[in-house]
Amino acid sequence: MANSYRCLVVDDETDIRELVVLTLERMGIQAESASNITDAKHMLHSFSYDLCLTDMRLPDGLGLELVQHINAQFPGLPVAVITAYGSAENAVSALKAGAFDYITKPISLKQLRPLVESALKLSLQKESQGANTVDLIGASPAMSYVRTMIAKLARSQAPVYISGESGSGKELAARLIHQNSSRKDQAFIAVNCGAIPENLMESEFFGYKKGAFTGAIQDTQGLFQAANGGTLFLDEVADLPLAMQVKLLRAIQEKKVRVVGSTVEETVDVRIISATHKNLNAMMEKGEFRQDLYYRLNVIQLKMPSLRERPEDIPELTERLLGKLCLNQSISKPGIAPEAKVYIQQLQFHGNVRELENMLERALALCDGLTIAVGDLSLEDMPAAPISDRPAMPWDTPAIEERVAAPVHAASHAEVALPLEYAASPSAAGNTMLPMDVSLSDYLEDIEKRTILQALEKTNNNKTAAAKLLGISFRTLRYRLSKLGLSKEQDVEDTDGEEE
Repeated sequence: MANSYRCLVVDDETDIRELVVLTLERMGIQAESASNITDAKHMLHSFSYDLCLTDMRLPDGLGLELVQHINAQFPGLPVAVITAYGSAENAVSALKAGAFDYITKPISLKQLRPLVESALKLSLQKESQGANTVDLIGASPAMSYVRTMIAKLARSQAPVYISGESGSGKELAARLIHQNSSRKDQAFIAVNCGAIPENLMESEFFGYKKGAFTGAIQDTQGLFQAANGGTLFLDEVADLPLAMQVKLLRAIQEKKVRVVGSTVEETVDVRIISATHKNLNAMMEKGEFRQDLYYRLNVIQLKMPSLRERPEDIPELTERLLGKLCLNQSISKPGIAPEAKVYIQQLQFHGNVRELENMLERALALCDGLTIAVGDLSLEDMPAAPISDRPAMPWDTPAIEERVAAPVHAASHAEVALPLEYAASPSAAGNTMLPMDVSLSDYLEDIEKRTILQALEKTNNNKTAAAKLLGISFRTLRYRLSKLGLSKEQDVEDTDGEEE
């Protein structure tokens, strides 16, 4: 390691100071020491450092005071604390105060070296332009806050708990924290805790020795060993059984794991990020989740907003996700009908971004390849119309008020002209806009009904041909006819040559 690095070691115990200084010098780092907070502050203001290691208890105060001073006066300088064995509360307090990481006494050189190496990598990133969060789509205030938090969390080694509804992007946030951290060159291991059988959980997490149990024919690494030096993302951590919660707590606190079938513990350097859509506070009250584990996992919390909390991001999300899907399928990106844009923005999206992406993928399969219409966005098990009265946000197309006089276009292979009786009808002409006394649901239903009638008239009431013209399946058309109350009158007029 280059000699350009400089570290300050703060501890009132001479033997520990000398041990740490000697270790750092062997790593090629210039190390200086102080025995109290007053001397440490003076040295910090007199010289430039790349890392500070401080004891938690000092003659003239607590190490937390120094941590807070460094964060206020020297932002970007990593500071790690040295705590007494078993002082979990002190470690958590230091991490919440802004410490980069912690190490427990007696100091293990196997733990000290990777901690120092990770901290010095952060020092190299001081002048960087910030976190790379390009994968986070949206410019809403909620997403701006998430980006800011990811940039801060990437500079720490503290355990992070990501909360939020299913499909809100918790794993994406965890990956971005890892990719912008000093651990970015090491592994990011994601595991769904609910997907591992309870009787295999310990061997999956900690690994096992050959002969440890029937079928253990060779030594096998666990998830902690695979993520050594990197990040372990525990998704749906609420699904961990209580017996496993105890073992996970020790692994996080002591940074050591015991392989199944072994009698000794081995040191691991893993950052823990956890997530769940469940309410852990309620589970703690019921005795279903350990309180001590919760406070170790939830050192810093990041809440991912639901799509309902950031409706202004829906247009950009829709266009970006649609572009990604088309790229993956090697097809041209279709347009989205104005009425479909209104429809999308009124949906509740209880499944959040994942639900939006699934809906767009389904629409790509149902549309004609040119335009996605309202009928392409809904299925039999979904509501035919939006269920929210949320106002539509600006898209990349004119606002609704500017489109009211525009003709309605069907999602078809060819342009379908509006039937003469509709075009001549004053009421029909009025239906191209949204009157104040008509709900959005009724308005969209009327548009869909007229579009289907146009297609049926153009194909002489042949449902198979009409379905092809609309770019939907015969079954979907039949369902929509039934839903719109058109099935009986159309069944009478069906042509004999129709086939399913």
